[in-house]
Amino acid sequence: MRCYVIGDIHGCLDELRYLIEGLPLEVGDRLVFLGDYIDRGPNSNGVVSYLLDLKKYGLALDLVFLKGNHEDMLLSYLGLPGGYGDMFFYNGGKETLASYGLISSHLTAQDALAAIPPAHLEFYQGLIDYYIMGDILCVHAGIDPLKTLEEQTATEVLWIRDQFIYNPHSLLYTVLFGHTPHKEVYFHMPYKVGLDTGLVYGNKLSCLETEEKILYQISRGKKKVHRVPIADKWNADTFPARP
Repeated sequence: MRCYVIGDIHGCLDELRYLIEGLPLEVGDRLVFLGDYIDRGPNSNGVVSYLLDLKKYGLALDLVFLKGNHEDMLLSYLGLPGGYGDMFFYNGGKETLASYGLISSHLTAQDALAAIPPAHLEFYQGLIDYYIMGDILCVHAGIDPLKTLEEQTATEVLWIRDQFIYNPHSLLYTVLFGHTPHKEVYFHMPYKVGLDTGLVYGNKLSCLETEEKILYQISRGKKKVHRVPIADKWNADTFPARP
């Protein structure tokens, strides 16, 4: 069984589909998505529909869907448990609502609730905050480097940036995260790997296969998936000794 961890998608259905079709998937493989499926890009509705359809992919895949801050904003906007709903519309939410056929400038949360399919609402509400597999921790934005995993708040795992990115942390995991776009995959080993490579801004969608340490990437507007070995960058056994 292999595990593939996929960075931020932001409504870019075509590239997501070509990436998945380009992976050497086998029965039992796991796909972990780091969140931010929606907003900014052209087809958030289509992205969620495609992810739901992966359950009918024809292979017995293990699918893990993490929550991003954009899904959390959407839920809050809809009046459901979440945060910063007042920021949703102005952070790409307008494009998400348009993908559900809502284009009026006088929309209400009730309009959106009526337009979003129940299966999509169930998907958004079922997203998880983090996922652990062996010595790897998958999370959307990152962690507070001074706290234990149990002490992390929803705001931290969904929104944190520089405090996490530019500092080592005290957990004995390599953290795979999205949220903050970089031109190339961001390595700060053995502490973290950033897999948001700015697809929606015209760059790339990135996916890391965690066993052989292979990076799969597709550029915005392209169909070809590029395969790049990165084992030389992976030094997961070099954590400093803990006191």
